[in-house]
Amino acid sequence: MKIVRTDSNLQTPLLDQKLRDAGHDLVLLPDGASEPAVASATRDADLLLMCYTPITRRIIEGAVHLKGIVKYGVGIDAIDIPAAIEHRVPVVNIPEYAEDTVAEGAFALLIALAKKLCALNTHMTAKGWAWPEPIWLGSDIAGKTVGVVGLGKIGRSMARMAGLGFRANVIAYSPHTSAEDMAELGVTKIDNLHDLLAQSDFVTIHAVLNDDTRGMIGAEELRAMKPSAFLINVSRGAIVDEAALVQAIRERWIAGAGLDVFSQEPLTRTGHPMSALYDHPNVILSPHLTFYTEDAMQRLEEETLARCLEVLEGRDVLIKSHDPRLRAQTKGVVFAD
Repeated sequence: MKIVRTDSNLQTPLLDQKLRDAGHDLVLLPDGASEPAVASATRDADLLLMCYTPITRRIIEGAVHLKGIVKYGVGIDAIDIPAAIEHRVPVVNIPEYAEDTVAEGAFALLIALAKKLCALNTHMTAKGWAWPEPIWLGSDIAGKTVGVVGLGKIGRSMARMAGLGFRANVIAYSPHTSAEDMAELGVTKIDNLHDLLAQSDFVTIHAVLNDDTRGMIGAEELRAMKPSAFLINVSRGAIVDEAALVQAIRERWIAGAGLDVFSQEPLTRTGHPMSALYDHPNVILSPHLTFYTEDAMQRLEEETLARCLEVLEGRDVLIKSHDPRLRAQTKGVVFAD
């Protein structure tokens, strides 16, 4: 069968080799492939693997032999799910391969911001040493308040690290999680986002991107944060109003930010709405790679291969995610508990 995998810059050698060894025709498309290019490649494809490239209604409607779409990753906002459901094309993601991995990445950003590690390293590289001047005063994490926005699997891992690992006070804004469930994790539920922002010394975003969360952290929300607080986002760039965030950094509404995701990727030093943040020592910019470890990539490739084989062999595809967009599917899928 013909398989198209977009975003080939993200290498998955085990997956690719296994599919080819099984006799399938694997076509690789580079990052940033245009809609016409993807539509042309998938016109006679049986299976589509994607990571970042938007999979639009036009692409789905033109792929008349398509038996499934596998997102080798978590977020599904780039896939036109209603179009896929309409054309009876099952869509599946890989939600569990990097829960602790991404949380560890978020916590690395948090620690680096609190201790001014990146700015210190830059100074050490240029000057050779740094004396204990007020400019280098960092912040403890123990005893501080970490506010988690979105208490899904990654958010829960982050909460555990902050609370049990660093003795922080952990609060969370997660409308679909009960106070009782949070209490079992040692987390206090906050019903109002602005209240969480006002109380937190560190705000870490772990929500999915949908119509409710797009632009959820805007100018009003950033102004609600403490001037001494840091914002960490490893979820989706579009959850934050990025123009407002640039203004917040420039005008010191907040102390700094650690970002692994951007609404337009890749980030570039010039010509990007967020390019100005390169010039700020209190901002850490990471290239959407908090998921990228040897362990996580092995899990990702193995899980992706399992989902591919289900599609190619005509079996129902196992949906492990609880995202309602995927749970709305009724054809060619089976749901994990």
